[in-house]
Amino acid sequence: MFRPIRKKKNELSMDLAKELLRSCRRGIIAMNGEDGYPYAVPINYYYDEENNRILFHGAKAGYKVDSLKKCDKICFTVYGNESIKKENWAPFVQSTVVFGRCHLIEDREETIKLVRTFAMKYYPSEELVEAEVKESGKSVQMFEIEIEHISGKEVQEI
Repeated sequence: MFRPIRKKKNELSMDLAKELLRSCRRGIIAMNGEDGYPYAVPINYYYDEENNRILFHGAKAGYKVDSLKKCDKICFTVYGNESIKKENWAPFVQSTVVFGRCHLIEDREETIKLVRTFAMKYYPSEELVEAEVKESGKSVQMFEIEIEHISGKEVQEI
């Protein structure tokens, strides 16, 4: 169902593709928008490797929520690890692309639990996480991307 990487020499191992998911702080989620136009936005996220999913938060209403309710199929991309290898002007960059289905997490207790897990990736202490949960926890919406396919590649940006 999902196309393989066309240039095998550029393909990252699954371990490297997942490492990029673990280490990056932001990614781009793309979904089907209105009138057939794609809609892609940067998000902070948490890669839950154990449960094969990506978590992120957002508002309870808006274009993203409306789009995901109409069609849950998404593409999520992260990129980084830029490096110079041969020439001193043409960097190599790695990327990981995830295909999956995204849905809103409706259970409030589960949402608060996931907010805490998510926030620990970005906040320096549990105390700050708890303060944020206390202040904003009631208004946050958590989303879950159920991963169906992961691929990674490294290309030279020329």
